Amino acid sequence: MSDIPQGSLNRSAKLASLPISAAGRATKGFGQRLLGKDRAEISAEMQRRTAEQLFEVLGTLKGGAMKFGQALSVFEAALPEEAAAPYRAALTKLQNSAPPMDGATVRSIMAEQLGTGWPQYFRDFDDTAAAAASIGQVHRAIWRDGRDVAVKLQYPGAAQALTADMNQLSRLSRLMTPLLPGIEVKPLMAELKVRILEEIDYAAEAANQRAFAAAYADDPEIYVGKIVASAPKLIVSEWVEGRGFASIIESGTPEERNLAGRLMSELHFSAPTRVHLLHSDPHPGNYILRDDGRLGVIDFGSIAPMPNGSPPIIGTLARLSIQGDAERLVTGLRAEGFIPANFDPDPDVLMAYLVPYVEPLRHEIFHFTRAWMQELGARMSDFSSAEVKMARRLNLPPSYLMIQRVTLGSIGVLCQLDARAPFRDIVARWQPGFAQDPA
Repeated sequence: MSDIPQGSLNRSAKLASLPISAAGRATKGFGQRLLGKDRAEISAEMQRRTAEQLFEVLGTLKGGAMKFGQALSVFEAALPEEAAAPYRAALTKLQNSAPPMDGATVRSIMAEQLGTGWPQYFRDFDDTAAAAASIGQVHRAIWRDGRDVAVKLQYPGAAQALTADMNQLSRLSRLMTPLLPGIEVKPLMAELKVRILEEIDYAAEAANQRAFAAAYADDPEIYVGKIVASAPKLIVSEWVEGRGFASIIESGTPEERNLAGRLMSELHFSAPTRVHLLHSDPHPGNYILRDDGRLGVIDFGSIAPMPNGSPPIIGTLARLSIQGDAERLVTGLRAEGFIPANFDPDPDVLMAYLVPYVEPLRHEIFHFTRAWMQELGARMSDFSSAEVKMARRLNLPPSYLMIQRVTLGSIGVLCQLDARAPFRDIVARWQPGFAQDPA
């Protein structure tokens, strides 16, 4: 495939086929049950086929559809194992997989972005893609000064495809609901739309990476490659060698899992203070554990500005939840817009709802497991409970939506890693308001 399918009708038809096909499989499954077939066997087969089609359609479309699939993939840890298995295999592939551009298209883009004499900038350039992402693919090369570099090229038609996808992805909300127990998918997609459309701006991405590289220069634990060159649809940066998080999730040692989880947490909590930016695309395809033990970060397309750092109220509310200070917690949540003016929640019910989510902050070392996240997912899905009924009347102010998504996404990766991490210490060092009330 040389570019992203751009035809509106073509892309809409592919996206629409997902919920339609899922409905068809459900009807077929009901018919098979009437014939006496095993319910569990039928359900497993339906999930397997849905996952296969999900990967086929989202992966082939690339663009926003594939990006949405990547965002969903970090939440599979919240699903019961029997439901997660078929989705895990399909969605994990989305993190670093897409049909590549052919060599002629690659060389055409290189000439368009760097000029017809582009080969003079390189000692060597591999026409075959080393990795693929949602709106671009990466080639390995050697820069003229001898540095190993990654050359990221944007797919032709990415902007048009992204716009079309974002206007059609609402069709997937019903299909995706099982992947995000208790979470409203439509607001998530609306927020993703803003961030995803920003990712076509490679000039902004290069600027983001330069800022991170400067802030973490010579850092003993986090490595960001320097930008070597950039153009509107091309980024050349230093190559990052190491083991990807997807591989560590699949077969890493306990030591690798713990180190990967700790370093990723350090990045997400330290960046708002050190760079005044939030790395807002937490999925395994963006991280590499280098041979020297440092975390390599390789994608800066989705970055949220935080000029004042992380809001202290987040740390304060987390601390009040741990302390069981319901009165001040309600006051703080209401002041930030989480509690509507016309709603007075029962403080005890509110505390019962929030306390499980701050459990990692109660321990010196917390073990992030799929079982723990599945328990949270089950709580979020129990719409008959007093806690969830109360929670459905709360608000999530737009200014906190990105922070919430990054936090949940990061925790999802930690649970996939099965990592033990000193989460409380990391939060205490970097999150204002957690250790004590701000001055």
